[in-house]
Amino acid sequence: MSDFHLEIDGNKVGVKEGETILEAAQQAGIYIPTLCHHEKLEPFGGCRMCIVEVESRGRTKLVVSCVYPAEAGLVVRTRSEKIDRIRKTILELLMAHAPDSPPLVALAKEYGANKDQFEKESSFCIHCGLCVRYCEEVKKNYAVGFVDRGVRKEISFIPEIAAKVCNDCKECFPLCPTSYLQATFVLTESLAFPTVP
Repeated sequence: MSDFHLEIDGNKVGVKEGETILEAAQQAGIYIPTLCHHEKLEPFGGCRMCIVEVESRGRTKLVVSCVYPAEAGLVVRTRSEKIDRIRKTILELLMAHAPDSPPLVALAKEYGANKDQFEKESSFCIHCGLCVRYCEEVKKNYAVGFVDRGVRKEISFIPEIAAKVCNDCKECFPLCPTSYLQATFVLTESLAFPTVP
């Protein structure tokens, strides 16, 4: 049973207290693209692909739907020229890191993004944080984490922990939208994990 209603793309949607706009949209079958969202994880808002426009009390603003709480009477638009332009730019920036990532390629086709718009970076990680958060929040292993900050931020396995738990788990691997995580694990394993006789 719904606690209140809001409007998404002209549809009246019932919402329970504490739900985000993204959760409300997903339950109503309304598609909003995401790259860093997972139903088992706390909302992160890192990729910004789920940006939407909300109108409340006569004012409009852009918000990240996976972290923005749903409110009674809110009017939400998931697609517009402005939103599509922002998503296109976000995709082009992400594709500078991972131009051949299947999820990015599919979204680039939908939004007309050019994978060659920005100079390529050597990293294949888009910093969605799915692996880090899954390992921490779901598995409680803390075997992978963020290293450094800003443009130098990377994902890294913690060798002392990963050597003990990752080979039997690897649940975070399929979450990675770029396959960067698997490559990093293999490299870490070859360089730092003790060899098994």
